[in-house]
Amino acid sequence: MDILLSHGYFIAEDEHEQKIMKPYPTLGLLYISSHLKAKGFHVEVYDSTFATLAEFEAYVRQTRPGLVGLYCNLMTKQNVLKMIRLCQEVGARVVVGGPEPPNYAQEYLDFGADAVVIGEGEVTLEELIPALAQHGPHRLHGVFGLVFRDELGQLVKTPARPQIADLSAQPWPDREAIDLDRYLSTWKTHHGVSSVSLITARGCPYTCTWCSHSVFGETHRRRTPQDVADEVAWIAERYQPDQLWYADDVLTIHPRWFLQYADELKKRNLKIPFECISRADRLNDKIIDALAEMQCDRLWIGAESGSQRILDRMQRKANIEDVQAKTKLLQARGISVGMFIMLGYEGEEVADIEATVDHLKKSNPDIFLTTVAYPIKGTRYYQAVESQVVSHLDWAIRTDRDLKVNGRYSRRFYNYATRWMVNEVNLHKLRVSGSKDLGRMAKMFINAQRGRWGMRLTQNEREGGGGQPGSGRGWPAQERAVEGW
Repeated sequence: MDILLSHGYFIAEDEHEQKIMKPYPTLGLLYISSHLKAKGFHVEVYDSTFATLAEFEAYVRQTRPGLVGLYCNLMTKQNVLKMIRLCQEVGARVVVGGPEPPNYAQEYLDFGADAVVIGEGEVTLEELIPALAQHGPHRLHGVFGLVFRDELGQLVKTPARPQIADLSAQPWPDREAIDLDRYLSTWKTHHGVSSVSLITARGCPYTCTWCSHSVFGETHRRRTPQDVADEVAWIAERYQPDQLWYADDVLTIHPRWFLQYADELKKRNLKIPFECISRADRLNDKIIDALAEMQCDRLWIGAESGSQRILDRMQRKANIEDVQAKTKLLQARGISVGMFIMLGYEGEEVADIEATVDHLKKSNPDIFLTTVAYPIKGTRYYQAVESQVVSHLDWAIRTDRDLKVNGRYSRRFYNYATRWMVNEVNLHKLRVSGSKDLGRMAKMFINAQRGRWGMRLTQNEREGGGGQPGSGRGWPAQERAVEGW
């Protein structure tokens, strides 16, 4: 075995994920597997999703791999750190990559990793595997896109690796290396449908200050419509999923490409219901008609805030009225709309939260998810508030979600704000629909009032003094797509 690839997503050890039960494999890792296999390397993938940490330990003790590559994002950091130590105990060298390690390369090396991959991992690992075998972990200067320590213990960051230009020349994700049927059956059991994920492009050129670009950068590189349609045809024949999840940051970002892709699917009579993410400004009547014909079941919009002032601070380049109008157009064509809402961005005041509630009432999405902003290292948001960022926790036992921004409303305040928002908006939805469920409406009204009063009571509490830490749970808005090596 030249390399063992794994990640730190263990459903069995995450109560939050057990409530959701919508797992997808780590596509970035599967892309690396297929690339390395195509180059003649012997690759094994240990898919930890349905395993436990104890089972991973037993596996590495039995197989004793010489090199282990671990994908890590913010959500899986704690497990990955444990996996690094377990791999060390069996004498394995460890390389880590994904969206989390690049911003804390020194910390990961200090914790026991031998190298940190910066950016896409396919070609970097292709060069790293023989370089490690020939020179060891301290003489990797010729491998671009890497951070390691030299023989004197000095931190070395090699030049950035050029991004893969022709994504269609890359093999598809190595789904056959894992038990994808387990994912399908889990979806089917818990949600009545099976689902398979894929991506049509890499990278996002937009400038949202809170969003991490640590793997794919700020470019946008597309596969050909024919290549994606070929993959969808293969997925349909091999796995027969009930739906697809296009995990692109913005599926309709390039209208001409998207319409060509829609035509390609139509030629092949490929119609599989799907969910995707887009932006309101990348939608028009023609695009929405194509989405409907392709059987888009739900489209998610990163609305983030109903306050134009906050959107402008985020450099979101979005317009509130446009989001509301495009939501109505999508729903009129039978497409459900989901929205991502972010509270707590720098400078937000109660009036901005009220504007967001008003926006949700006017746009009336079918579903919305909330998160409280947190500064991810390496983003422009982090850079803007870095002097105010504090944490009383050691790096090894916290994530960026645990960072506090001095002067911001407390997490307790935002717990109340979220309660008010969710109940106020859903109560409005019931009223508009003409619901006669008075008991449910009364419960929502009471919860909304509790949230509103809680906001008033905690409005003077600020992070860095007086606020009580909340749970910090919720899917990270900054990692919604599959950015990952």
